[in-house]
Amino acid sequence: MNRCPWCGTDELYVKYHDEEWGVPVHDDKKHFEFLVLESAQAGLSWITVLRKRENYRKAYKNFDAAKIALYDENKINELMQNAGIIRNRRKIEASINNAKGFLNIQKEFGSFDKYIWGFVNNEPIVNHWHDISEVPATSEISDKVSKDLKSRGFKFLGSTIIYAHLQATGVINDHLISCFKHNVL
Repeated sequence: MNRCPWCGTDELYVKYHDEEWGVPVHDDKKHFEFLVLESAQAGLSWITVLRKRENYRKAYKNFDAAKIALYDENKINELMQNAGIIRNRRKIEASINNAKGFLNIQKEFGSFDKYIWGFVNNEPIVNHWHDISEVPATSEISDKVSKDLKSRGFKFLGSTIIYAHLQATGVINDHLISCFKHNVL
């Protein structure tokens, strides 16, 4: 079975590739989870974050944005002591800040899902890459989404992180054409 080569043979990575990456997401909690995890990834490998995902689920109340938005200085200090997550104060503070922005987008658009899919007119972009070297780190759409989120006060969500979010949530299908998932989605 041909897969995108980035997942290698690591069991967790392969499972993520086969079951999640690129599958269209229409669930706000899942969108928020990916935003938190992807912003935590900045400067690290995705597998590092993926291995800490269950710890994040516990520490971040199963990615309930309304609960995270209420985290205070005491909670930040508690999270800084949690070896199960990435203990970067700026990333932790950004996740709390972004939870507040996420809630504001939900109020304005009815859901984060409507907001994010609105950038592609509710139709996934399906790319036709032959080689992993062709897959970009950013795009016009990721630039546009990142700029809009920044204007709304979001942090740690530059164009590269947003492109990763769009790939992970199926807004952009970047499975290589040789991958068994390319035409399945």
